[in-house]
Amino acid sequence: MEARYAVLRRAVEEVAAVDAHAHNLVAPGSAFPFLRCFSEAEGDALAHAPHSLSFKRSLRDIATLYNCEASLEKVEEFRRAEGLESISSKCFRAANISVILIDDGITFDKMLDLESHKAFAPIVGRVLRIEWLAETIINDKSFSGSSWTLDSFAETYVTKLKSVSNQIIALKSIAAYRSGLEINPNVSKTDAEDGLRTELRGRRPLRIRNKNLIDYLFTCSLEIAVSLNLPVQIHTGFGDKDLDLRKCNPLHLRAVLEDERFTKCQIVLLHASYPFSKEASYLASVYSQVYLDFGLAIPKLSVQGMTSSLKELLELAPIKKVMFSTDGYAFPETYYLGAKRARDVVYRVLSGACEDGDLSIQEAIEAVEDIFRRNALHLYKLNVANGSISHETTIAADSKSLSSIEQDVVFVRIVWNDASGQHRCRVVPAGRFYEITRNKGVGLTFASMGMTSFCDGPADGTNLTGVGEIRLVPDMSTLLRLPWSRREEMVMADMQIRPGEAWEYCPRNALRKVTKVLLDEFNVTMKAGFENEFYVRRKIVSDGLEQWVPYDNTSYCSTSAFDGASSVLQEVYSSLKASDIVVEQLHAEAGKGQFEIALKYILCTLAADKLIYAREIIKSVARKHGLLATFLPKPDLNDIGSGSHVHLSLWEVDQNVFMGSSKYNFYGMSKIGEQFLAGVYHHLPSILAFTAPHPNSYDRIQPNTWSGAYLCWGKENREAPLRTACPPGVPLDLVSNFEIKSFDGCANPHLGLAAIVAAGIDGLRRGLKLPEPIESNPADYASKLKRLPQNLQESVESLSADKILHELIGDKLVTAAIAVRKAEIDHYAKNPGAFNDLIHRY
Repeated sequence: MEARYAVLRRAVEEVAAVDAHAHNLVAPGSAFPFLRCFSEAEGDALAHAPHSLSFKRSLRDIATLYNCEASLEKVEEFRRAEGLESISSKCFRAANISVILIDDGITFDKMLDLESHKAFAPIVGRVLRIEWLAETIINDKSFSGSSWTLDSFAETYVTKLKSVSNQIIALKSIAAYRSGLEINPNVSKTDAEDGLRTELRGRRPLRIRNKNLIDYLFTCSLEIAVSLNLPVQIHTGFGDKDLDLRKCNPLHLRAVLEDERFTKCQIVLLHASYPFSKEASYLASVYSQVYLDFGLAIPKLSVQGMTSSLKELLELAPIKKVMFSTDGYAFPETYYLGAKRARDVVYRVLSGACEDGDLSIQEAIEAVEDIFRRNALHLYKLNVANGSISHETTIAADSKSLSSIEQDVVFVRIVWNDASGQHRCRVVPAGRFYEITRNKGVGLTFASMGMTSFCDGPADGTNLTGVGEIRLVPDMSTLLRLPWSRREEMVMADMQIRPGEAWEYCPRNALRKVTKVLLDEFNVTMKAGFENEFYVRRKIVSDGLEQWVPYDNTSYCSTSAFDGASSVLQEVYSSLKASDIVVEQLHAEAGKGQFEIALKYILCTLAADKLIYAREIIKSVARKHGLLATFLPKPDLNDIGSGSHVHLSLWEVDQNVFMGSSKYNFYGMSKIGEQFLAGVYHHLPSILAFTAPHPNSYDRIQPNTWSGAYLCWGKENREAPLRTACPPGVPLDLVSNFEIKSFDGCANPHLGLAAIVAAGIDGLRRGLKLPEPIESNPADYASKLKRLPQNLQESVESLSADKILHELIGDKLVTAAIAVRKAEIDHYAKNPGAFNDLIHRY
């Protein structure tokens, strides 16, 4: 079953979720106990939390993420050692959350303000808790006089609420915690006034409990929500012991739902209404204004409990009304657990629905997008396409006028990377893009995947001509506002021969195809992290001639080099961060004006997209400063080359399975790790035709230059083309990933990674073994070791004979790539001076 639904599993894992209901984190040293991360219990009852199913499972989940022992003591020890920023980064990256809506009406010791959370998620919005606002007013010292009436209180409340309406995304009520959900929408002003007077006689700070006052406040808030087009979240079902569970059944809301004033008020029942999930599902099926959110139930219940609750929600409720949230609070781990388990449970439930015949696989994939993202974006009327958040109070986001779009965004660049590794784009005015192109794409000639780095026409032998057209269809999950040009966006495109059908020459589809085989056959995914080396050059004019000369003349890791380029690199870093591209480190490299930026490892399909975006950002920011950044492997034959080294690891769900263990340890690798790497080793000469795809690539791959010139591998051997790595935090007898040195900036990253995955699959299928590692400079063994291809012709010959790569990547695509390589071999052999122009293409 797992293999059949691999594409569904991938959709669940990759969707960037909108967390529609969560709470503030706390700073280190907060008195709020970490044990509350796992339970709603308090006081003496909290001591029993470690004996619950959800605690045991969740603790293991966190320990796996942190790569530490699965004990509360060790997890807390790790948290203290790493610090809030580090653990938050780990948790939120793993959670893959793009938007968080935070109810900041709950108070924790040392609670972080709303703004602080923008360091952990790209977009943060506020949900206003109505009881908190009312209590803030009542507890203000100016409200203590006897002159206050219900009218003056209501007027102050409405004024304050409306004054912040443009800063909030939704309202929220916790009436369930105070007097229950049996709200009387027709409570009299007299009864409400009596309730207010009763509350005012109490001790400060007051916590409103009077049912009549709460009902009046609730009704008043719903009226405002209707006028402002704001959804209202309502706590339903379980929580801490402060509530009476008997009064938290959402069926008690029927009088409110039947009231004509509130038929247009969108009401979100939180927490799956557990244990009243069936009742909530019924309400969502018969009342157009009722929506469902399953945060808290996931992850606080057992696996069976979470699964049955979500199943019950979907028994009657339309999929378009069911939404994800983490209900994260206080600790970043709560966000991670909520997201991780939601993905697991949604996959479990939707794949089961496919098995039962309720859904097709394609419908289930659509449901994933709806549940994790689209439903919330639509309901909360969020405009997040440009990396910012806005709430449109008069019309839904989907009906936004085209003129208003173009006031904000002028152009959208539809980006692809061709067989020669060049970045190309078609540009569409934003109005037309959002009206037509986002769904239907734009036309593109077949010849586009046969073009070379020297000619914008198809190479002979590619079998691609100017006859025939494909569609470039935007992948909206990759839409990005350009950090360096704020009135433009760019989006990666898939190549389709007809709607929904991938073109055989599409590089992104080639990578998806082989990763699907890896997942289907071995239940493994591959993650990739790229190290981008590039040269920065400045322009001079000498004797009327324009020349691009090195930016500086410094050495490896030079402090002065970094200082001189710091303003440029700061802007590059800020732009990468704004694009959700995580930088792990950066430094000056050994060449004149050469730098390196290392990116965080992520799922390889995402890593390839983000590498293209990273290159775009680096080149564009440099251009903005009057400089030129080039990823060409060897722009100066007398200086060091530039690579795009890639670190690769294998994962089963969230467990690194490349790493060895007590059961199997081959120089730090697991059995699956060794076999995968052995496949890469075996096919490396062929892989180079994709990862070192230009004649200039082989000017870089030379002995004694840390580029990997001989066919070998070694642990922490930077002269080997394949290096297994043991980064800080990994036991010295283990390795967590391997690096391929022979990958450069002329490579199409999707095709390069596809070739590596295909080779790894062959290693796993055949159970290939690695030779012994080389533990010193391979050049010392030159007489015994085989040289890797010394030119592109040799790599092409290897690829031509490699039936495995032809089969797994696709014979037509491989044939086209070979033809492009042959054309470039011939052209640059005849025109060696043409290399000089390549700094403008790569």
